[in-house]
Amino acid sequence: MVPFSVLDLAPIRQGGDAAQALRDSRDLAQQAERLGYRRFWLAEHHNMPGIASAATSVVIAHVAAGTSTIRVGSGGVMLPNHAPLVIAEQFGTLTALFPGRIDLGLGRAPGTDQLTAQALRRGRNESVDTFPEDVVELQAYFRPPEKAASSRSVVTAVPGAGMEVPIWLLGSSLFSAQVAAALGLPFAFASHFAPDLLHDALAIYRQEYRPSREWPRPHAMACIGVYAAETDDEARRLFTSLQQSFVALRRGRPTPLPAPVDTMDGRWSAPERAMVEHAFREAVVGARETVRRGIEAFLKRTGVDELMVNTAMFDHAACVRSFEILAEVRDALGTQKAQSVTRSIP
Repeated sequence: MVPFSVLDLAPIRQGGDAAQALRDSRDLAQQAERLGYRRFWLAEHHNMPGIASAATSVVIAHVAAGTSTIRVGSGGVMLPNHAPLVIAEQFGTLTALFPGRIDLGLGRAPGTDQLTAQALRRGRNESVDTFPEDVVELQAYFRPPEKAASSRSVVTAVPGAGMEVPIWLLGSSLFSAQVAAALGLPFAFASHFAPDLLHDALAIYRQEYRPSREWPRPHAMACIGVYAAETDDEARRLFTSLQQSFVALRRGRPTPLPAPVDTMDGRWSAPERAMVEHAFREAVVGARETVRRGIEAFLKRTGVDELMVNTAMFDHAACVRSFEILAEVRDALGTQKAQSVTRSIP
């Protein structure tokens, strides 16, 4: 069965604060570990009053320290905001602390608005896109020292050099899919908010893939939103928190994650509704059977090797329950697949 994983943004809820958000993220990771999810990733965003994971590597350490088996990583670190050496040292340190459990997902976008991006990249030329070169430089810092150049001037990442830190490329366009294919790296597509190029990106990644030592075959993951509850109506109600948040963001007034409402009528214009429904058209929202059908259809349609799920709910207990329902769906689909294979054996 395709492994399921979690993407978390450490949401700050209205009336709450970053400290509570970070405690909730750690608890969600513990629940995800209990439920058999493979990975728990956190995303870098800046100048966002509703997201507490800006210092992504610090939050990864916080979550990894509270868990024991689930892989913890970035989904992702926005590499243009950082010198590759700094990221190599940060994730080398994380791997030293939590060996065999750290993933490094890299994004090409700034994860913020232009003004904040300028503050993050002070002194760097923002007009030049060096993402592929930066990824290659980062990979070099993880090579064993004896495989680096012999010159004494070569910089060594300590910790970092010689450590196995799996690198993933993330994206919502075709560019990162092409870079991941060229470098022989796993690829994750952000279809939870930007689904337009999902199928084209997966096709290009698979067609152009060049095998690497670590990844002899292409390995694709896609992220979608899943909002599961005991009834379809309750799931749709819980989903309104994200809908309200997205409308506020597009209006240029981002807020902490709001409480759900019974209806979005009067809270968005017709164009805003169309925009939200388009952005989240891959989201699976409903009770157990609705979620099962939606997940099964998505996996069949995309053929991804892994599925990552993002769920931003105002009520933390409801969020945990959503992942419990999704785990039940995952197990049922696995049983269904196993029975299908058994029946096909003569």
